[in-house]
Amino acid sequence: MLRVEVAEGLRAAGMDIVRASDCGKARADDALVLATAIADGRTLVTVDKHFGDWAVLPLKSHPGVIRLQVHPPISTAILSLLLPFLRGHEQSQFKNHLIILSAKRVRWIRTGD
Repeated sequence: MLRVEVAEGLRAAGMDIVRASDCGKARADDALVLATAIADGRTLVTVDKHFGDWAVLPLKSHPGVIRLQVHPPISTAILSLLLPFLRGHEQSQFKNHLIILSAKRVRWIRTGD
């Protein structure tokens, strides 16, 4: 759900990244993108504010959702925020959490069992 430059930067740092467009979901709705991430056991990273609005897209059992709050959402700003965060955590820590990540704050919200 992020620009190709972000994916390339994360891959260059040794991370296993799949963009929605890599699996034919570039134009898919949020629910389908989330379902694909869950089926693949992947943490979803997004700048989409709908992830975290339970009226729009309820989160239950999932490998984790990281919602970035970066303004403007340019690739360099996203990478400078996301890379240190990902390096400092194991993916297993994200399970059933919505993580709202900004330059000033990290908010962990438990969303499932």
